[in-house]
Amino acid sequence: MFDFRPIEIADRDRINACLAVSDYRGCEYSFANNLAWRRLADTVIDFYNDFYISCSFYDGDPYFTFPTGVKTDESGREKYIELFEKLKKYTADMGKPFALTSVSAEAVEWLKEYYGDSLKVEAERGSFDYIYESSDLIALSGKKYHGKRNHIKRFKENDWSFKLLTPDDFDECTAFAADSYDSSDKNDFSAAVEQYAIYIFFKYYDYLGLKGGALYCNGKMAGFTIGEKINSDTFDVHIEKADPNIQGAYPTLCNEFAKAAASGIRFINREEDLDIEGLRRSKLSYRPAFLLEKYTVLF
Repeated sequence: MFDFRPIEIADRDRINACLAVSDYRGCEYSFANNLAWRRLADTVIDFYNDFYISCSFYDGDPYFTFPTGVKTDESGREKYIELFEKLKKYTADMGKPFALTSVSAEAVEWLKEYYGDSLKVEAERGSFDYIYESSDLIALSGKKYHGKRNHIKRFKENDWSFKLLTPDDFDECTAFAADSYDSSDKNDFSAAVEQYAIYIFFKYYDYLGLKGGALYCNGKMAGFTIGEKINSDTFDVHIEKADPNIQGAYPTLCNEFAKAAASGIRFINREEDLDIEGLRRSKLSYRPAFLLEKYTVLF
């Protein structure tokens, strides 16, 4: 019935077709992200009828990202229920419970209507995506962005520049990321996997449809960033790394990249905070338009 396997670069077109049907804004609904971060939780994929299914493993238990490829209207929901019943049997045969992640609040409601009290629903607060109006991050106007503008002003007192990435810049970005990793907590497995993700982003940069930018300060790289348009109205920032010792490097990188890559796209997704307190404060300081809520549903 199911034949899960690792994701491959050759899956791009089929997966992107499924993602386009669902048109979700979540950062997990990006082929580039799925390919680059597959080592983080031993992620495997399968295609069933019109669905694209992704499954990750945490402490040996499977967690299925809410599938894509079928709209969640009345007729589509019947197809989802049929799929979930088969996945329940599939995981039961493994001796494991069936769990869905990245479930929207809307999907939780109609799942409850069908399954009732047999569902256990938990909010994934650390996985909520921070969604911003692109115009806000580009203009940084008003009192709420006064602090950001001051930091950027201080940064621009230096000899600075910003450019969109070309393949000639990839080695310098990779070295910058490696230096950042070398000064990080080596026990953080996700930081190690991030180095692999950056490698994949650069290896297939054009094929994945990515855009990137590099920031310089006094002749040296001060940061770089990578992202892509992931649905009809949202640009997602996959990677953003800057020198924390240079005042204003992060907000300048964010602002310049928004202007260069996301102008004309309504929203920018700056992804989740992973329950990291400092990261949460930083993402909130950019004043998101809303948080994209996600839930884990245990059957």
